[in-house]
Parts: sequence; C-alpha cells; structure tokens
Amino acid sequence: MLNNLVDKIEKWGHDRMITVHGNPMSQAIKTLEETTELLDAINTGNTDMIKDAVGDIFVTLVMVCGTANVNLTECIELAYDEIKDRRGYLRADGTFMKL
Repeated sequence: MLNNLVDKIEKWGHDRMITVHGNPMSQAIKTLEETTELLDAINTGNTDMIKDAVGDIFVTLVMVCGTANVNLTECIELAYDEIKDRRGYLRADGTFMKL
C-alpha cells in the first residue's frame, strides 16, 4: 500500500514538473515549512492538523528524493540499518537512555 502511494506521489510530482525542474534545496525548504506546521499542530493538540502536516512532510521528502535522484526506499533502509541494533529506552521525561 505504501509503495502504491509513493508511486502516485512521484507521478503527481512528475506531472507538475516538480521532479523535472525542481531542486532538492527548494523541496527541503518546503519540508522545513511543513515541519513547522507539524510543530504548531502538536503544540495545539490538533490531530487533524498533525495528520495533514505529517502527510505533507512525506510528500516533500518524496519530492526531495525525486529532485536529487535518490531512492526513497534506500534512504529508509539506511536509516533503519543505523537504528536497528540500538539498545535503550525513552524515559518518561523524554530522555533516551542508551544501554
């Protein structure tokens, strides 16, 4: 299901020439703008706005990959490979304790 959505987002970006004429920096700036919206949504406790912002962030990250000619799945796999063997836990105060 996720791969199908990524395919649709990639097609949307291509149809609008974002991945043809866009560049990674402009898309990264859009990601930052959407991240600010996510912070505002979390701060106000607005679940609908949180969902919208998370979705928008994902779309902008797909566009970053498209404009940088980078494979999204490879990025996710690299990130998972970095974290998969980490040990520890998140304390109630928000501090991650490494083991």
